[in-house]
Amino acid sequence: MPKAVSNSSPLIHLAAMERLKLLPTFYDDVLIPPAVWREVVEEGKGRPGACEVDDAAKQGWLRIVAPTDGALVRLLERDLHSGEAEAIALAIEQTPDVILVDETEARSAAGTFSLCVTGTIGLLMRAKQEGRITSLKVEMDRLRNEAGFWIDEGLYRRALAAVGETTPGH
Repeated sequence: MPKAVSNSSPLIHLAAMERLKLLPTFYDDVLIPPAVWREVVEEGKGRPGACEVDDAAKQGWLRIVAPTDGALVRLLERDLHSGEAEAIALAIEQTPDVILVDETEARSAAGTFSLCVTGTIGLLMRAKQEGRITSLKVEMDRLRNEAGFWIDEGLYRRALAAVGETTPGH
């Protein structure tokens, strides 16, 4: 049973593109810590992700689980937002197949603990490779334009090349 722990960003951005439903096709269980729930559903009321994440929790494929190591969370919060800190602490405790984070600092911190990390673009690349979407370019353009997600141009080109898509002139 593949399991993932997620931070806020992948949930918000996938929801903004109407692609949150990719997650239960990849993972049987998606765990989020309370800080992520608060950020996405409670504080994010009326914004992309709020209703979708609430619905996912009601459907049972997304669960809220609190990390038990408060000292680790506090240590991580010195450099990270509370959602990122709680997600990393939860991933250390739950040993999921992957932790879903987009922010560079959080990805680096997760790597320090030898956690397998992917983010929104990695999820879209997997969706393309598994035939769940037809064009990574179209989806990354939507991610940029509809979800307001910043993508480094080099990463954009490398992701397209990795799935066999190319951009004109490259």
